[in-house]
Amino acid sequence: MSDYEISRIYPTDTRGMEQVDKLLQQENIERDKNLDYTVGMFDADYNLVATGSCFKNTLRCFAVDHNHQGEGLLNSVISNLIEYEYSRGNLELFIYTKINTAKFFADVGFYEIARVDDRLVFMENRKNGFQNYLASLAAEKKQGSKIGAVVMNANPFTLGHQYLLQQASEACDYVHVFVVSEEASPIPFNVRYDLVKKGSAQFKNLIYHPTGNYIISSATFPSYFLKDDKLVIESQAELDVKIFCKIAAALEINHRFVGEEPFSQVTAIYNEVMEKELYKESILYTIITRKKGLDGPISASKIREKIKNGRIEEIKGEVPNSTYEFFTSTAAKPIIAKIKSLKDVIHY
Repeated sequence: MSDYEISRIYPTDTRGMEQVDKLLQQENIERDKNLDYTVGMFDADYNLVATGSCFKNTLRCFAVDHNHQGEGLLNSVISNLIEYEYSRGNLELFIYTKINTAKFFADVGFYEIARVDDRLVFMENRKNGFQNYLASLAAEKKQGSKIGAVVMNANPFTLGHQYLLQQASEACDYVHVFVVSEEASPIPFNVRYDLVKKGSAQFKNLIYHPTGNYIISSATFPSYFLKDDKLVIESQAELDVKIFCKIAAALEINHRFVGEEPFSQVTAIYNEVMEKELYKESILYTIITRKKGLDGPISASKIREKIKNGRIEEIKGEVPNSTYEFFTSTAAKPIIAKIKSLKDVIHY
């Protein structure tokens, strides 16, 4: 190991990044578009022999030159990444990996959460992390013959989201509402969570949960070892459903509700996979027709676009009063500024 030096590779390091791309391609991997830290191990001639990267609290994009495999280089790369993650306060770490490399990551302290056969394994560095999450949910388990579930980002919470929760509420004894915790939206989680609760407070049989790290968004799901875009979406959906089914078992959920998706091709494919996979687990699946506003089906993307263009008055008939009041308050000004700064606010 004394013949090698490990160091960070910055996006501005053109030669370093070219070497990363070349090494990844040798392993039939493409550099993930979502990376915020990359490290490389170099020999005495500054040739890259191993690499790995992070995005938020996930580790990804590992490769070792085939001429140097068996030298323990990947262990050193992973140790560097873990140390970096810990230094910025990320103690709960996750890895998406190929089936044939899952055993290696298990040997260095990662534990399987779920897998999609022949494609990928989702792992974490805490032995009982997911089980503890399930136990925390089970503490809020309700009794009834019809227990429903809705998962939403609510970016922001609209009358369409409210209608979806109303339909689920009326069809079930209780409904568990999971709000995506991940900060991948211009509207922070704590704001979205609060607006969901305020905008649906009239439905008395709803139980609210943050998703934590276990319901995955397209922003963090990796695509670097899945070459086909449709396969990426399908794989994320299958993995998400497998995790959801474990959550459903903990809460005795037997019915999942989703909103109709006339705009997003990604979500449409996702919903197709979800219906097929939930059927296998005997969980009912219902698509609720999207509520319409003055200019067609209500869409959070359209509402963000109106906010971006300074047309906040126009969202009044498409969001609950609580959402409108927030976006016309002083507290919303930094969020509105962030939305306006984004190049694209439409979800495809």
